[in-house]
Amino acid sequence: MNRQPVPTDRPSQLYASSTRRWRSWVPLRVDAHRASSATLAGAYPFLAPEPCDLGVYIGMDALTGGPFCFDPWALYAAGTLTNPNVLLAGVIGQGKSALAKSLAVRSIAAGRRVYVPGDPKGEWAPVARAVGGKVLALGPGLVTRLNPLEPGPASSADEADRRSIVRARRLRLLSAISETTLRRDLRPVEHGALDAAVTLIEHHDNPTIPAVVDALGEPDHNAAAADRTSPAERAADGRDLVHALRRLVRGDLAGMFDGPSTDHLDPAAPMVVLDLSALGSDENALAVAMTCASSWLEAALTHEAGGYRWIIYDEAWRLLRSVALMRRMQAQWKLSRAYGIANLLVVHRLSDLDAVGAVGSEARGIADGLLADCSTRVIYRQESDQLGTTAASLGLTRTERDLLPALPRGTGLWTFSGRSHLVRHRLHVDELAAFDTDAAMREMPDTRGTP
Repeated sequence: MNRQPVPTDRPSQLYASSTRRWRSWVPLRVDAHRASSATLAGAYPFLAPEPCDLGVYIGMDALTGGPFCFDPWALYAAGTLTNPNVLLAGVIGQGKSALAKSLAVRSIAAGRRVYVPGDPKGEWAPVARAVGGKVLALGPGLVTRLNPLEPGPASSADEADRRSIVRARRLRLLSAISETTLRRDLRPVEHGALDAAVTLIEHHDNPTIPAVVDALGEPDHNAAAADRTSPAERAADGRDLVHALRRLVRGDLAGMFDGPSTDHLDPAAPMVVLDLSALGSDENALAVAMTCASSWLEAALTHEAGGYRWIIYDEAWRLLRSVALMRRMQAQWKLSRAYGIANLLVVHRLSDLDAVGAVGSEARGIADGLLADCSTRVIYRQESDQLGTTAASLGLTRTERDLLPALPRGTGLWTFSGRSHLVRHRLHVDELAAFDTDAAMREMPDTRGTP
């Protein structure tokens, strides 16, 4: 005889009664199951992150099989990102440079512009030419010269505010150059001497660094008296600054930043690349050149009508060794949202920070701050001995960390806003020729077996 369910008007009693009817007191045993990430994503879609379909196409999400798109400005507007800055890390030969270049070129098609303030290896010049951009090659003996003290294009600010902005930019630049060359911070009396020299050259229509050197060597008598010092004492205060800046006038960096600019930046250009490959492996010269070049670009970057712009720091591990340059980068990071700028920092490994400075030092603090101000982190394959540093620096979960040494070429872990995507970057055949960084290796003659 079948027992009929007892009628009830209380849904909770009915639910409890029905659940007791189907409860099993025999333990449920299910064999372990292994499957690919693609299969698991189909079987358990609730484990996969929501699709990222805002922005330019990057490639395929390896977990869902769907397309993965990215645009920092669109994601920031949607509330997904807290800032538009991006960190890209990966060992050599895993495709991170190809990703940076395709992201830049595809963003141009979406109306963005791209600036590369320093290209140490000359790899971005073909990309800029391919999209109709501008390449400025700087180096000893080359014809291009940039005046980093230029006031820049006119803005909507009134004349007094504009003079104050230009003056502050010049002082920051000259201080950074001097600190990089002297490899120390400036003393208070040196800041005073530099301030007096910049005041003296402001009446020039187009002041240059040689004019600053002359003003440091021959201070203004009235200005010195107003500061209760003598011209001789002020000249002595700025003696080291003269030697520091002389490098750009009559030293190994002469001819690049010591006169009027031979080229003027077009804010409407789709891409501008400053090719510094002629400087070779001199890290100090690269830091000085990058400091001058970034100041020259600063006026365009902060222009009201500039639009959305990528600022790409390739081979950034070389730049992070200069504290003065990092200070300038830090200021640019903080201004990214105000001026519509997205900074892309490209490094090999997170342990490169160990060469910046010891934990607790100013240099290390600035470098850690740059990483913290990157809402989006893209990590390509890392060696096993780098996993601990990478996971600690970026706050990766154990599962994310364990993925890194097994990532194939062209596949990266994208993390932002508490979500992760495993993305296979896809290149168009027409992009390969412009983005290829391994051509030299393949074109080397085969010398095996030769004496």
